[in-house]
Amino acid sequence: MKRLFILSLILAFLFSGCAKRASVAVSLSPKAFGTQIVEQSGGKQSTSVGARLPDPVVVQVNGSDGKAVVGAMVLFQGDGAAFTPAQALTDENGQVSTIVQLGSVPGTYLVQAQTPKQGGGLANLAMRGIALGYQEKVGKQVSETYCIMCHDPESTTERVSNFENLAPPAPHTLSDGTAINAMSDADLYKIIADGGPALGKSPQTPAYRNTLTPTEIKAVIAYLRIIADPPYSLQPAQ
Repeated sequence: MKRLFILSLILAFLFSGCAKRASVAVSLSPKAFGTQIVEQSGGKQSTSVGARLPDPVVVQVNGSDGKAVVGAMVLFQGDGAAFTPAQALTDENGQVSTIVQLGSVPGTYLVQAQTPKQGGGLANLAMRGIALGYQEKVGKQVSETYCIMCHDPESTTERVSNFENLAPPAPHTLSDGTAINAMSDADLYKIIADGGPALGKSPQTPAYRNTLTPTEIKAVIAYLRIIADPPYSLQPAQ
């Protein structure tokens, strides 16, 4: 009798586990199909390693006429990242939002959104999420204190941009990979430490050698590398 009771408990546990797995595996069925998927907001965000991006990633499915499609399936995926939800149907605006949690390794994470097409195949959208390690976080804090007011044309409630007050040519944004990627770490260090004239650049770029420590300057460089758009790739030694 005792063995029968134990066996019944084991079976109940197994069936409950199967039921849970089955519920997790349930997929939604699309009620409509689109031809393209576009980003509404949330791309190129950064956060600490292992943390969620500050804002949801929002995408929209459109038809061949460019109008939003209601009830289209959207699936999110990306190596090392977690999505809540990982799949959903578009709302009355043709949109789906998801919370993205990045992995524990600093770097760029691919955030991919897909929607099935009527005749087969998928429409794809690729975005980036950036996980900052300790050094990059320090670099972000330093750049937000000393750099961002001149390198970002937008003012916020926390700061007023000085971008419009600078003489041309206008400074690049901190994430402008076309301006920064070709520069070596040594050149970036020199221009941050000794100012623009040290490399024949704008005299409006001040020198921070007496303000920032070498560790802080290197942290800023690490931050610039990780947020660069287009992404920075380490050049092989000559």
